[in-house]
Amino acid sequence: MTTRPGGRSARVRDAVLDAVHAELTERGYPGLTVENVAERAGVHKTTVYRRWGSVDVLVADALDRGRDVDWPAPDTGAVEGDLIALATEVVDAFTDPATRAVPIGLVAAALHSDRAAEAKRAYYDARHEAAAAIAARAVERGELPPGVDARELVRQTCAPIFYRVFVSGEPVDGATAERAARAALAAARAGVL
Repeated sequence: MTTRPGGRSARVRDAVLDAVHAELTERGYPGLTVENVAERAGVHKTTVYRRWGSVDVLVADALDRGRDVDWPAPDTGAVEGDLIALATEVVDAFTDPATRAVPIGLVAAALHSDRAAEAKRAYYDARHEAAAAIAARAVERGELPPGVDARELVRQTCAPIFYRVFVSGEPVDGATAERAARAALAAARAGVL
């Protein structure tokens, strides 16, 4: 989808994508409809259908917009703290009752739509790239060996959390975040990553 920078088009896009987030929060992915998004955004449903066509494309565009938001990787001054902070952000995203339906809905949409799956991959690729700064700083400080795969370190830090949320259904909490971060750090220090 191509949009003009600014003007009515940008305002409509912002209102619609804000409505997507609000609808995901309130109703989850199964309850997301073009009609509800249009009503919440204050636009006619034909506008939404004409521009986006389906809820999956709405979700994909919401992911695309999220990818463009500046996200600084945690910087606590030590790699262990940075990884724990990163893992804690992921845990918080999936446990905050006010917002947890949004990331879960975005992942669910990607299971049903190639366009949403492509947007999810691009979103996480951008996040992994930003979070790779954690490993780069750690190598500079001598906390990790040169050549550590920064993106794999990020993946290994977050993977146990995603596994619990989406596969086993086990709860996640601060202890889960710390354990995941420390296990990934141990693997990186051992040269496994």
